[in-house]
Amino acid sequence: MFTIEVNGKKHKVDVNPDVPLLWVIREHLGLTGTKYGCGIAQCGSCTVLIDGTAQRSCQTPVKDVQGKKITTIEGVPGSHPVVKAWIAEDVPQCGYCQSGQIMEAVALLKKNPKPSDDDIDSAMSGNLCRCGTYQRSGGRYIVPQARLPREVGNEQDY
Repeated sequence: MFTIEVNGKKHKVDVNPDVPLLWVIREHLGLTGTKYGCGIAQCGSCTVLIDGTAQRSCQTPVKDVQGKKITTIEGVPGSHPVVKAWIAEDVPQCGYCQSGQIMEAVALLKKNPKPSDDDIDSAMSGNLCRCGTYQRSGGRYIVPQARLPREVGNEQDY
């Protein structure tokens, strides 16, 4: 039995310690926004934040996340600058990669609120877009719009 914190709520899950976090999130918690893409941590569809850092949940055993704060796409509010920019640019096509793209961008801006184009390219390069609209997603189009100064005392913990 493991207790994990996802999107600010504690959950008890009775799974094998080596079960990937992705399956716990999707199958046991019913949070299906995080997608299964490749299963080998190469495409980014399964990206979640673990203590604020973007990580691939398909290769993260549930035993490794006890005592850590996990944020899935469902835990990022619609008012977040990345989500607002994503919608403003009308990015979604098939939508398969979008949760991973958004989570990676959220992590980047948490770490570096004013990233350079090179920082953006480096952070977003591991997220693959299946339908080919990546030129409009993540990267240099979405992240710059979300570069907003943080208000003191209003920082979110995701």
